[in-house]
Amino acid sequence: MWYFCIYINKFKLKDMAGTFSQIYIQIVFAVKNRDALIRPEWENELYKYITGIVQNKGQKMLVINGTNNHIHILIGLKPTCCLSDLIREIKKSSNTFIKENRFTRYNFQWQEGYGVFSYSHSALDRVVKYIQNQKERHKKETFRNEYMDFLKKFDIKFNDEYLFDWIDE
Repeated sequence: MWYFCIYINKFKLKDMAGTFSQIYIQIVFAVKNRDALIRPEWENELYKYITGIVQNKGQKMLVINGTNNHIHILIGLKPTCCLSDLIREIKKSSNTFIKENRFTRYNFQWQEGYGVFSYSHSALDRVVKYIQNQKERHKKETFRNEYMDFLKKFDIKFNDEYLFDWIDE
């Protein structure tokens, strides 16, 4: 079981003189239709590529991992970052990266939408372990159940019509 992790326990971001922040965000998104297209043979390269995007945008990658049909990313976010722009860039660029490297013979696309969940500094160890344990967790739990649990746990109101296009898992 492999996961890519750059974890800094006492991490503070400094944007400009007098501005300090501690913003920790977990991003979750899936392969379109939850197709099992992310293969162990190339997932490390994908995770490194996504880490490069996050770092090039001035954000801090804390941990990234997933399964064959979705990924979780935990980042330290600067307050000047537009999160939706960052996620759009991650999905667009990594999609191109996968296609250009011909990692799969199937048409690879990320599902529209994503989940974003915020955490306190005191929760980081627990969240990092949770993300590192994705492959083991999903031997017992479907992505749909995991995602619905996130929405309920974070008390996020949602309309089923705007959730992922679920297929029977």
